[in-house]
Amino acid sequence: MPDYMYRHIFAVMKIVVAIYTIFCFFCMLSSCAVSNNPMRHQLKLLQKGIIKDDTSFVYHLPYEENKTHLLVQGYFSQYTHMHRAALDFKMKKGTKVCAVRDGVVMRIKKDGNRGGTNIKYRPEGNYIVIQHEDSTRSGYWHLKHDSIFVKVGDVVKQGQVIGLSGRSGYTYFPHLHFIVWRYDKNDKWTQVGTRFQTQKGIRYLRPFRFYRNKKTTN
Repeated sequence: MPDYMYRHIFAVMKIVVAIYTIFCFFCMLSSCAVSNNPMRHQLKLLQKGIIKDDTSFVYHLPYEENKTHLLVQGYFSQYTHMHRAALDFKMKKGTKVCAVRDGVVMRIKKDGNRGGTNIKYRPEGNYIVIQHEDSTRSGYWHLKHDSIFVKVGDVVKQGQVIGLSGRSGYTYFPHLHFIVWRYDKNDKWTQVGTRFQTQKGIRYLRPFRFYRNKKTTN
């Protein structure tokens, strides 16, 4: 690819990041509350490398190998993730979404065909939920209408294409909303922070950074 095309691509990416940053800034002005979830502080330390984690599962990024996407919102971000250890990856509609690890498909929704900034669209969000061998579950939201390639009960492999990204449900722009959780012995829903294999090594992801997918070594 010619150099001028690379310069154009990165210029566009910078504009996207700038617009989203400004948008989030105004959202923070309107709501200065911060989650008091103790996981928020722990994940901040893990993201910065102040504390280390060498034992948890290393996940595959939820897209194809050698592809790069921008993380526009991270764990406990001030906007819609204020109380969630969730990740939002900027993706064009129709981008291939991949399983982050092996598992069994537990739930899907694929018939939602509307999306937008009105909360009334929340029930329209298409998704896939996969359960893993350690009883954690991973969820993939805002998928494209009728573009899910798995069904309940299917066994999927890490890196397998399971659907296409979209803008279904309550969302401002096309992206993939990703989250991992488990149910404790009291059947209480508990979020799980995750680390991923990237081109720069194993990382807890941070917002407004581009991450290139690289095959995991689990």
